[in-house]
Formats: sequence, structure tokens, C-alpha cells
Amino acid sequence: MAWGVGTVMFFMVLGIERQLGIGFSFFSTGWGLVITILLTRLIGSRIGHERPLTAVAQMWVHELTAPRKRTAVRGGAASAARIRVERDRPRPSQRPGRRWGRGRKEHTGVRAPTSSGQR
Repeated sequence: MAWGVGTVMFFMVLGIERQLGIGFSFFSTGWGLVITILLTRLIGSRIGHERPLTAVAQMWVHELTAPRKRTAVRGGAASAARIRVERDRPRPSQRPGRRWGRGRKEHTGVRAPTSSGQR
């Protein structure tokens, strides 16, 4: 089975090389042989007596042609007509005893004098 798969893969790899514009030379044929061996081993690891090559090929075709959930939204030009705009900017509410973010902790001890004098 591997000889048949390998032969078909080798001719496919050589055909793809010619389509890509890679000439027929010693090195291109050698790399084509290496790629063929890797692909044949990959395919050979997927097939066996319980799962023949035709079943694997049929699963591959079913996977590619299966219906998919549409994730694209219906398009169109973006418009500002649907954007809600309010006249006043909302302000954050202040809690008593706190200002923005976390409050400042008072530590016991000597404080440095401030320029404003008293509060």
C-alpha cells in the first residue's frame, strides 16, 4: 500500500514543483523525494486495516464540504445614525470620605507642615 501511495505522492510533488517554476534538477528531485517520504509516512500513519485509505479520503472530503456556521455578519456601510449620543458626559459618583481611586491612608507620626496652614 505504501508503494502505491508513495508513487502517486511523488508524481504529485513533482507536478507541484513544476507548477511553482522549480526546474527538474538533481536537488529539486531530491527534495521532492524527501517531501514524498514525509507525506507517505504521514498518510501511512493514518491508514491501516481497520481504516483503509478510501475511508480516510472520504472523511477528508466530508470535512471539507461540511456545512459551517456562518460567522460573518451581514455587512454594509457603517453609519453614525444608530449611535446614541447624550448631551452631558456622565460623571462618576463620589462616595463620602473617598476621592478618586483608593483613599489615602493616614499614618500615625509626625507630618510635614503644609503650605496652606489649616484645612
